[in-house]
Amino acid sequence: MDLTPQQFRILERISVRGFQIVAFPMCANHVGVRRGNCAVLLTPVASGGLGMYTEPTFFLAGNLSARINRKGREWFVWKSEAVEATQELVSELEGFSRELKDMLLPTA
Repeated sequence: MDLTPQQFRILERISVRGFQIVAFPMCANHVGVRRGNCAVLLTPVASGGLGMYTEPTFFLAGNLSARINRKGREWFVWKSEAVEATQELVSELEGFSRELKDMLLPTA
């Protein structure tokens, strides 16, 4: 994936704030970002910056999980692995998402 200087600056800003820039081999056309148990894929956007390609999710068994509803309860799943979407995990994910969105906004 070719990135512009502006996109590299965004990734540097994200990295300085404690997020890891990671590669997910199954998603080679996107940039992975991770902190703690949270992860998301970023993609280039028309404005020249980066945007979220996926909704932020729980990092499970080394992969991006899917959030599902099973028998009235929310879960993060990856293949046979599952973790209940407790209020604590959901709050962690919301904080991750909010902070990352702020860093993706254009700067002057």
